[in-house]
Amino acid sequence: MRAATRGGAAVYGYRRIPGVPPIGVVGMREGHAMFGGVPPEPHAHDFLVLVYLECGTGRVRLDDRMWQVEAGDVLLVAPGEVVTIMEAELHAAAGWSVYFPPEVMQPGDAGAFLSWRAHPLLFPFVRGMAGGAQRLHVPPAQRAAFVEHVTAIEREVRERSDGCDEAAIAHLTLLLVAVSRLAADISGDLVLREEPLLAAVFDAIEAGFRGPLGLADVATSVGLTPGHLTTVVGRKTGRTVQQWITERRMVEARRLLAETELTVEAVGARVGYRDPGYFARRFRHAHDTSPRQWRRAGRAR
Repeated sequence: MRAATRGGAAVYGYRRIPGVPPIGVVGMREGHAMFGGVPPEPHAHDFLVLVYLECGTGRVRLDDRMWQVEAGDVLLVAPGEVVTIMEAELHAAAGWSVYFPPEVMQPGDAGAFLSWRAHPLLFPFVRGMAGGAQRLHVPPAQRAAFVEHVTAIEREVRERSDGCDEAAIAHLTLLLVAVSRLAADISGDLVLREEPLLAAVFDAIEAGFRGPLGLADVATSVGLTPGHLTTVVGRKTGRTVQQWITERRMVEARRLLAETELTVEAVGARVGYRDPGYFARRFRHAHDTSPRQWRRAGRAR
């Protein structure tokens, strides 16, 4: 539903229909209906979008970045991000687009300070590799199960049998669990994609993020100069080494906040931030809230 414009881009809202599960599923061919049935023009939306390419290859431009896509790729696009499909060269491409409002997984006040960003299954949508988008890759052995989750959602939405809302949300939950596990195994995904250098970078980050780790340390561990490493990682992922270090620290910080009774200061120290104030600022920058508020909101949920 076209709702407004922002900076010249259309903004689409998700319109709930009584009796229909609050999840949309669209099969796509040659890129049609790739982003929830929204026309291929600059636009934003207030719902989450997951695109899965079941077969085919090609290129898609999202904002100012061209993405190479292939069978097994998953694109995640967050609400509020302007998407510009300036070029789509998809060859024999087919797949699925799943889209839903955040409150499906995070009931309550959508305007609350934390909103949907605190939900552990929705966090892969928050911090993508470049802007508000992220690309993940489903290993061949997992693709049949991945498609089963999507088609199960589509069936519940289409048939509207008794309990279809609950069933569709249950299948969506399983799909998002699979996505979250993909997001957590970045290094393994890179090995599968024959990117040994990037895999070594993420292994170095994994080994050292709890201490005073920086670009120079990672560069030394993989045998490159900091400048060369910055160029390679930026070109292949759209992010800097330091951003990836911060991201890994934030993942562990969220886990410790949710699963332990450690003080915020102790959590910061365990993920490489000896200055509690700096840890709090980095956490707020990443999550739009403080570590204490994040912890309280998660436990209230």
